Amino acid sequence: MHEPPLLSDRVEDARPDVLLTGLLFYDVVMTGLPKPPTPGEEIWTDGMGSGPGGIANLAVAAARYGLATSLATVFGDDFYGTYCRTILAEQEGIDLSLSRTAPGWNTPVTFSLAQGHDRALVTHGQEPPYAQDELMEGMPPARSAIVHIGSEPQEWIAKASAAGTRIFADVGWDPTQQWSTGILDQLSLCHAFLPNEGEAMAYTRTDTPGAALRRLAELVPVAVVTCGRDGALAIDQTTGEYAQVRALDIDVLDATGAGDVFGASFVAATLGGWPLADRLRFAGLAAGLSVRHHGGALAAPGWYGIDQWWRTTGSNDPELSRAYGFLEDRIPAHPGAPVAHAPVTPHSPSDSVS
Repeated sequence: MHEPPLLSDRVEDARPDVLLTGLLFYDVVMTGLPKPPTPGEEIWTDGMGSGPGGIANLAVAAARYGLATSLATVFGDDFYGTYCRTILAEQEGIDLSLSRTAPGWNTPVTFSLAQGHDRALVTHGQEPPYAQDELMEGMPPARSAIVHIGSEPQEWIAKASAAGTRIFADVGWDPTQQWSTGILDQLSLCHAFLPNEGEAMAYTRTDTPGAALRRLAELVPVAVVTCGRDGALAIDQTTGEYAQVRALDIDVLDATGAGDVFGASFVAATLGGWPLADRLRFAGLAAGLSVRHHGGALAAPGWYGIDQWWRTTGSNDPELSRAYGFLEDRIPAHPGAPVAHAPVTPHSPSDSVS
C-alpha cells in the first residue's frame, strides 16, 4: 500500500484542508438503557462515554485522516472548555488559532440517552459571545469548508467561496417545520450539499429520496442524500456520476455524530479525487464504524479504524471485498496509532493527554 491520494499534494499546498466553525459541546453519552426514563424513576446503565461534541465531531473525524484541520469555535473558561481544548489541540492536532476562550461563559453540556438507533438529548447552554462571522474574520484560504446552513446566511461562507474554498454544506431539522425553501438559495455558494432524506424531501417538497436528489442536483454541483440504514445516493455533475450504495449491517451502540463522520469522510475522499461510489462507501463505512463507540468526535475511526476493519473483516468477506476493494490502494502504509475513544470519566486537563 502507498500514501493515500488525498494526502499526496500537501507539500505543494500549504492551505488548510478543512475549515470549520460552529458551536462546541461537552457530551456525556449513556447507552444500554432498557427503556426511556419516566418522571420519578431512576435507571442504571452500564455504558457511558464523554468528550467533545458538536462541531468537534466534524473536526476530529477530518483530522484523523491526516487532514490539516482548522477550527473556529468558542470554549468556556470552565473545566469542560479547558478539557475540550486540550483534547482537540494536543491529542487530535487540530489548529485552534481562530478559536477563542470566553471568560465567564459556560461551555454547553449535552446529555445523550442512546437507545437503539436513536437518542434523546438534553442540553444546558447559552448563545456564545462571538458570532461565526466574527470568529472567521481572519480565516485563511482553505481547500474545503464544512458548513451548517440555516435561516440566516453567514457572510464568511460567501467570502470563503469567492476565495476558492469548496463549500460542503448540511442543514438541520427545522423545529418550526416550515422548511423554508429560501435556505436552498444558499446552495449557489456550495460545491456539495449532504442532507438526510427527511430534510431533503421536506426542503424540496418531494416524497422520495430520489426525487429530492434530482431536485437538489439542479441547485448544487454535488448532491448527496443520506438514508440511514438504507445507505446513500448522490449525483456529481462535475463528473457526470450517479451512485447509490447500501449501508453496512452494524450493531449500533450510539448514533451520536454519525452524520458528521459521514460528511467529514466524504470531504476527505472528495479531496482525494475518488469516484463517487467509492466516496459514498467510504463515508458510509466510517459512519458505521463510529456508531460502535460512545460519542461523536472520539468515535470517529480515522485511518486506523478503517485499516483494522479492512484487515479483520472487509478483506476476508468476498462480497465486502468486492465492494470495498478500493481501500487496498488507499489506506496509508502507516495508518497511525490506535485512536482514543470517549472515556467514562475525563481526567483533569493537565493530564488528559499522555
